[in-house]
Amino acid sequence: MTLRRGSVVLVELDPAAGHEQRGIRPCVVISAEEVASSQKFPLLCVVPLTGTRGEGLLYPSIEPGPSGLVKQSFALIDQLRSIDKRRVKQIYGEVKPEELRVIEVGL
Repeated sequence: MTLRRGSVVLVELDPAAGHEQRGIRPCVVISAEEVASSQKFPLLCVVPLTGTRGEGLLYPSIEPGPSGLVKQSFALIDQLRSIDKRRVKQIYGEVKPEELRVIEVGL
């Protein structure tokens, strides 16, 4: 499995606690290319996605299309987390470069 910064992946986020996002949901990989693509590093930083619109810089829109998503989604930048790469179930596609830049601004 080859992952890149900006890849949209399906991730098993459970177990979760409190207000953390839970379940199986798409996420955007934000780890550096060297970390995301190397088996040497077992963890990834991801931002979960949701179909519920949020307001402000912490909830930028991700459009369907090259991302592999079928509907408009919103990044939950305030839910940034590190996960073991074994939690990744599937790779959908990649966000557009401008969408990744907006996520980086929110971070």
